[in-house]
Parts: sequence; structure tokens; C-alpha cells
Amino acid sequence: MAVKKAIKKVAKKGVKKGDVYKCSVCGLAITVDEVCGCVDTCDIICCEKQMKPKK
Repeated sequence: MAVKKAIKKVAKKGVKKGDVYKCSVCGLAITVDEVCGCVDTCDIICCEKQMKPKK
């Protein structure tokens, strides 16, 4: 008999209200006021690069 292995799904951190993102190119920072509710993770793009969460 073949044994099936369980596949674990990696949970992606979603964008939450109040999160701050900063562009690594120009320094523009944004704060999330409203969450879109998309099933997939949305990318926040500035200067043709994905913005990263500000720490």
C-alpha cells in the first residue's frame, strides 16, 4: 500500500489595517486604512518593486 504524506500549507501573513509599508527605492511610506479582502495576497508596488513592511 502507498502511504500519502500530508502536505502542509504555509500561511502567508496578510495585510492588516494599520500596517505600514515603505519603498526601498524612494522612501515613500504608506499606512493601510482599508483591507481589500482578496483571497490571495496583494502586492503593493512602488518604483516597479514590491514594498516591504516597515519595522
